[in-house]
Amino acid sequence: MTHGRGENPQRTGMTEKCGVVGVSLDGREATRPLYYALYALQHRGQESAGIVTHDGFQQHSHVEMGLVGDAFDPSDLEGLAGAAGIGHVRYPTAGSVDSSCAQPFSVSFKSGSLGLSHNGNLVNAEEIRDDLAGKGHAFTSDGDTEVIAHDLARNLLEEDLVRAVKHTMQRIHGSYSLTISHDDTILGVRDPQGNRPLCIGKLEDGYVIASESAAIDTLDGELVRDVRPGELVVLHDDGQGFDSYQLIERERTAHCFFEHVYFARPDSVIDEELVYEVRRGLGRKLWEESGVETDVVMPVPDSGRAFASGYADAADETTADGQARAEGDDGVEFAEGLMKNRYVGRTFIMPTQDERERAVRLKLNPIKSTVEGKTVTIIDDSIVRGTTSRQLVSLLRDSGAKEVHMRIGAPPIVAPCYMGIDMASREELIAAGNSTEEIREEISADSLAYLSTDAVAEALKTDHEDLCLGCVTGEYPYDIEGEPTDRKVTRPEIGGSRVSADD
Repeated sequence: MTHGRGENPQRTGMTEKCGVVGVSLDGREATRPLYYALYALQHRGQESAGIVTHDGFQQHSHVEMGLVGDAFDPSDLEGLAGAAGIGHVRYPTAGSVDSSCAQPFSVSFKSGSLGLSHNGNLVNAEEIRDDLAGKGHAFTSDGDTEVIAHDLARNLLEEDLVRAVKHTMQRIHGSYSLTISHDDTILGVRDPQGNRPLCIGKLEDGYVIASESAAIDTLDGELVRDVRPGELVVLHDDGQGFDSYQLIERERTAHCFFEHVYFARPDSVIDEELVYEVRRGLGRKLWEESGVETDVVMPVPDSGRAFASGYADAADETTADGQARAEGDDGVEFAEGLMKNRYVGRTFIMPTQDERERAVRLKLNPIKSTVEGKTVTIIDDSIVRGTTSRQLVSLLRDSGAKEVHMRIGAPPIVAPCYMGIDMASREELIAAGNSTEEIREEISADSLAYLSTDAVAEALKTDHEDLCLGCVTGEYPYDIEGEPTDRKVTRPEIGGSRVSADD
């Protein structure tokens, strides 16, 4: 399946980049741990926040728009009783931006109460929604989380918990990491290709499942391991352990490389690798592939800092042509040359191009003594539209830099993401229709280089075939309408006969 460059196929699900958490404790109220964990995951979503708990008798829910600190007040937390619960922070990249898609999604039905938090994106959500609507299900949102919840609730009317989850997993197609509450039982589910992260942590009096290990650290917990692709984890309600069910197995994974490059916190461990060290490794690879001798190397804060650190370390050891440094040759200087104003909002909310460019100058200010009269290499994690990069180069030249070189710790982004990270359309992606040299001219840098996909795979200690590289290759590990796939993929038959409960 192919489509022309510059055209986007119809998205079949409502993509969300989010953070999810679930806890089950031995008698202690779950609300505060959930609240603190959501703070640790705030970088994964700033649009809405919510918590669902269960006290053994009834379900309690509070979901609001805004940041975690704005969504809850003390009385809200006091009303969320119970030793088990789930939480969610959301940043929508498609679908509704009002409270109808805020999570966790909760519902009460004949077999009990259900709460569901979802990170990822289904590519067959509309097919399942149409099928369920035809069977009498009424939907209140356009998000795929409600689709999963309705399908799971329908299965729970006829089957036990494990079989119900398995049948829902066999029906949905795409990227998902889920925390689920079924009454006071807490579950974690990761899609069969492990696209989005999910991990298990042990607390003093219970267990936690979260998108990133940084949330476990915040609760003074210990990382146990990642939830495996295709695995269901069920936390014991006494806080003493968990059960594991490997429900679906695939020959290959599709871990999102961009979690390591940009999205995850650098202090998180994902798929057994510390994100900070992965980014430093990517920086070293960047020097090995495209290092340029300059007076100073500096990061774009905060996204480029770990890359720049690894790049500078590698530059201290070898010259740009790969030779060992001579004694007394200290390589390039690593310095902070751009200061970030943390009180300026996202530049894309500015209504005009002039205001967007002015916002870059409000957000980042050069340290003139670091750059004046020097050759400079600036390092960032990506170039999306090119506007920010062009402004940064201009800022440094205005501050007296003799040369400005740019190095990027990822391959060029040439295609949108359908799996849960906010990427621009092909029309907006500067690399989708331009060569590296054309982009260099557009941003007015003296040189520009990106990291190769080979270097990404090496830094992640993973085969290309086990990564999702769709946004940098244009080929996806899922069957997405109108897009090519890089592997053999079977989309579930929505209207077909039910899979045997013994499968």
